[in-house]
Amino acid sequence: MQAAMLRLLPMTHIADPRAFRLACREGRFALPTHGQAPGCEQANLVILPRDWADEFLRFCVRNPRPCPVLGVTEPGEVTMHGVADGLDLRHDLPRYRIWRDGAMVEEPTSIAHAWRDDLVAFALGCSFGFESALHAAGLTPRHMRTGSNVPMFRTNIACTPAGRFHGPLVVSMRPYTAREAIEAVQITARYPASHGAPVHLGDPSLIGIADVARPDYGDAVPMEPGEMPVFWACGVTPQAAIAAARPPFAITHAPGFMLVTDRRLPG
Repeated sequence: MQAAMLRLLPMTHIADPRAFRLACREGRFALPTHGQAPGCEQANLVILPRDWADEFLRFCVRNPRPCPVLGVTEPGEVTMHGVADGLDLRHDLPRYRIWRDGAMVEEPTSIAHAWRDDLVAFALGCSFGFESALHAAGLTPRHMRTGSNVPMFRTNIACTPAGRFHGPLVVSMRPYTAREAIEAVQITARYPASHGAPVHLGDPSLIGIADVARPDYGDAVPMEPGEMPVFWACGVTPQAAIAAARPPFAITHAPGFMLVTDRRLPG
């Protein structure tokens, strides 16, 4: 279904983050968000009932590479101060996931029908933020060139547990030559709020990935001769933790369909 959607909808780039969120709110944008609002941070979204929120915050603090916290709401609040002006969390992402007892049950384009007054929302940094810097350096990620979603994989690296939350590290992958990979490490290390430098380069089997052509989330991208897979910590990691902890109710972004914030990336 996602591949068909990517073929049918035109690739549109919206420079202003407020205009982008309005396009999502009005149902005019339904694609993955890479390349949108260049220079602005993008964020993963996790929304949990209040009685699960403190444990999840501790999980983020103990696992800062995949879960860099950009903002947290008060219970029931649909905006997020210091993250995005005029934000309405119920409508301003292109696609969400709704979870019940650790299972994803719905992928809506709005969560107004599921909103509750006890929900606490977390915005977590995303690697889509540093992709504009990679692009400016001539290292445009392959998924941006092909108009697809970034490939993401569950690994055999365990996150540090916190209360009921535990699970594997999830990573995103971008292929580069050895020379390009060195430059990509140097560039992305400057963006710790967007996951920072890679966590692994080269042989994917060393981190429990059997086949880079079969991602657990997102879309496969072609590898060219002389390239190696380069893996960054990924903000889909909390979704693996939600599946493991099985809270009775949760909401997240759909992988690759991020919250575009007003926060500017470091120069």
